[in-house]
Amino acid sequence: MNDLANQTLENPLENRGHLLTEQANPASDRLDCLSSAEIVDLFAKEDARTVAAIAAARDPLAAAIDAAAASLRQGGRLFYVGAGTSGRLGVLDAAECPPTFCTEPQQVQGILAGGEAALVRSSEGLEDRAADGAAEIENRQVTTTDTVVGITAGGTTPYVRGALEAARRRGATTVFIACVSAEQVPIEVDIDVRLLVGPEILAGSTRLKAGTATKMALNIISTGAMVRLGKVYGNRMVDVSVTNQKLRDRALRILGDLTDLGREEAAQLLAASGNWVKLALLMHWTGLDADKGKQLLADRGGDLRSALRGR
Repeated sequence: MNDLANQTLENPLENRGHLLTEQANPASDRLDCLSSAEIVDLFAKEDARTVAAIAAARDPLAAAIDAAAASLRQGGRLFYVGAGTSGRLGVLDAAECPPTFCTEPQQVQGILAGGEAALVRSSEGLEDRAADGAAEIENRQVTTTDTVVGITAGGTTPYVRGALEAARRRGATTVFIACVSAEQVPIEVDIDVRLLVGPEILAGSTRLKAGTATKMALNIISTGAMVRLGKVYGNRMVDVSVTNQKLRDRALRILGDLTDLGREEAAQLLAASGNWVKLALLMHWTGLDADKGKQLLADRGGDLRSALRGR
């Protein structure tokens, strides 16, 4: 593999004009002449391609789920690395894991070129610095137990490629998400996810279809990994973090729906469990107290179904 840590814009990969993500879309060649309703119709038609792209990437997405789950199960971490829209989407997905699945903040992390400032202000020039991406991987002491997902719509972003090369050197599992074919932009990684949504309605604006498909892919990877880790029972987020009124209401609805308890009884059960829906359900269905329930869940790797079968 070529050393990408010092990659510059002169690298052949940076000849972006031919990339699928940079091409003009013939379906929108009169975009500026359309009515507002026609613009909506065009977006609806083109955005349907994002669902097809996700379906076509079924196998590598499933492999990414398994890799992320394996890392987290071993005490490792899941990293998303990107620049611009791609990086912001990674940060967003990482930020949503603690409240949804009660993960620790360090378990799923987003790495964005330019850091926190780039969340609200464009720092596009920073994506060209492959060495910075590699340095972030080194700084976070990525290991063989970690999974690193590099996200770049056009596939050529030096920051992301530098990070992935550094992650490979350190033995991490590497995943690449791009919206161009492997023939256009090859890379050496463990799992290669290509979301081929076609040219954008606004040529080169990859925050559109490419961004939508990327958000869908990240939703699938993080949610799928949490399912594999036993943080979901049926289709309920039984590890939801009860940190505000909305999430408390959700927790009580889950308990009510799954146990037929009234709201007051559900509230008492939730309080007895220390606001842990999964434990509350186990206590209700088995008659165990909180301490014994916690031990059983620990013995079963936090999997509620497995804990119930073990009784």
